[in-house]
Amino acid sequence: MKILYITDLDGTLLNNKEKLSEYTIKTINNLIEKGMCFSYATARSLISASIVTNGLKTDVPVIIYNGAFIVNIYTKEKLFSLYFSEEEKNKVMENLEKHSIYPLVYGFVNGIEKVSWLKSKENNGIKSYLKSREGDTRLRPVETNYDLYNGELFYFTCIGEKEELIKVYENFKEKDEFTCTLQQELYSDYYWCEIMPKKTTKGNAIMILKEKLKCDKIISFGDAINDVPMFKISDECYAVENAVDELKNIATGIVGSNEKDGVAKWLEINYEHN
Repeated sequence: MKILYITDLDGTLLNNKEKLSEYTIKTINNLIEKGMCFSYATARSLISASIVTNGLKTDVPVIIYNGAFIVNIYTKEKLFSLYFSEEEKNKVMENLEKHSIYPLVYGFVNGIEKVSWLKSKENNGIKSYLKSREGDTRLRPVETNYDLYNGELFYFTCIGEKEELIKVYENFKEKDEFTCTLQQELYSDYYWCEIMPKKTTKGNAIMILKEKLKCDKIISFGDAINDVPMFKISDECYAVENAVDELKNIATGIVGSNEKDGVAKWLEINYEHN
């Protein structure tokens, strides 16, 4: 039986300093050498994920942007992708403008991946994000709404206080053509409301990856709300000790926290018994 072991990164495989411990790297690499089919599904971009997973030796395609893309980590080839239609893009734009919310807009502009924002409308949450991404070549400040929403778009991130984002979340979570999540960011006090095409979920992308790899079973690990779709399609799913209650309530079991190498320790004990 071929099993796909797949994990979230932030709050799950990574510790609270956004790093992999030496133990986790060594343990997972040893198991990969023994034949473990291992990958990750993250809300991060490939650039950001590649930095924090430096040292892992998996050659299995990875899932980024919460399921918007499945990517070959070495060739950068996109094996699967999802974008907003023009109609969907316009609905998002109209709704956000109605609530005076100015998002980070992820897309491809003239074939190049960019993260755009309206230069004159940065709130403290956006400023905090931009400061944490200094030097990122994707960053693209723009002057007009036309430029902000131009290109092949696949992801909107609104950052701010929960009270200012809750109306946007309540609106989009009821719409059939979108996936929308609202949760507190792990490394700051701000909330992130993320709007994606309906099929952009870790669960959908994992099922596609499972078929591509001809796997028979999925075992997953996570900590947050955006991991719920992943857990729902998994044969076994394990929440780390620090996970939100909503995830723990649907988990097969609970493993040690991200600070205690919970995922790697579970794999070390259980891999050869599956």
